[in-house]
Amino acid sequence: MNALAELSDAHVVHRARSGGLFTRDKVYALTGADLVIAPGETVGVVGESGCGKSTLAKVLVGVERPTSGTVALRGRDLWAMTAAERRTAVGAGTGMIFQDPSTALNRRLTVRQILRDPLDVHDRGTRAQRDARVRELMSLVGLPRALTDALPGQLSGGQRQRVAIARALALEPALVVADEPTSALDVSVRAQILNLLLDLKERLGLAMVFVSHDIQTVRRMSDRVITMYLGRIVEEAPAAEVTDGSRHPYTRALFSATPGLLDPVDPIALAGPVPSATRPPSGCPFRTRCWKADAVCAEVMPGFSAASRPGHRYRCHHPVQEGEATRDLAHRSRLSKEP
Repeated sequence: MNALAELSDAHVVHRARSGGLFTRDKVYALTGADLVIAPGETVGVVGESGCGKSTLAKVLVGVERPTSGTVALRGRDLWAMTAAERRTAVGAGTGMIFQDPSTALNRRLTVRQILRDPLDVHDRGTRAQRDARVRELMSLVGLPRALTDALPGQLSGGQRQRVAIARALALEPALVVADEPTSALDVSVRAQILNLLLDLKERLGLAMVFVSHDIQTVRRMSDRVITMYLGRIVEEAPAAEVTDGSRHPYTRALFSATPGLLDPVDPIALAGPVPSATRPPSGCPFRTRCWKADAVCAEVMPGFSAASRPGHRYRCHHPVQEGEATRDLAHRSRLSKEP
């Protein structure tokens, strides 16, 4: 695969405020992440809150440095570059759309100033060319020219997110990372922003990493879906197969809990809350909630196994069998919880 961006055995460990007098607890935000993103493809990232989705996104665009492992853009190790090289590679090669546009945009700058800022910082073109690029960006995301001198506080939530998207595209990046780009918006506006992102991806040939709690939206937006649990990537599958063809029990449980128009919700029952990231379970971290778990799961974290379909891999000692219906898994998980 011709890699645009690549993570190799990336770990992110933070120091927590809790712990003893002389030693603090450690938070394992990302553990052993391996991911390759090809030009033009969209990779969706799903998982519960605290699973490491946003950390993965930040590591990919150089906002956060991994504790260990490598991050490469177009084959070059991001953190082996000089600071100036890294600013150019990240600033010009990637763009990021944050969750809440009301906090991601400087409220004291006008739309014109916000969109010109990346062009000024990277010294792109003449003054007239930068102004022309601002007009082009506004047209690209469907913002009327009358809003050029408006402040973020004078815009609606959807308009602010369009400004944030335009800013991310200002330097024509090859990769855009969208971290929960619609979660702060009204339901009526979400579809407009998602359709805009799909349109821009097709028109500009963007590669995109799409992070969201809304897993049905991720499936619709993506070519490939990554499932994360407690800082680990546990499954990677083509988007068309992820609902009924996923092999990891956790992925099946996630998608079983999403409502559909034709079928009633029949969720797979999971026992208890997500474990603490400061003291993750031994072996497979999902074993404490999994109806399939046994002693082997507590001993060692399974490596990746390849499914029969290309581009589909998972980490599980007792995977869901190919062709097994989710409703059967839901029934079996409920039986396993009965005394």
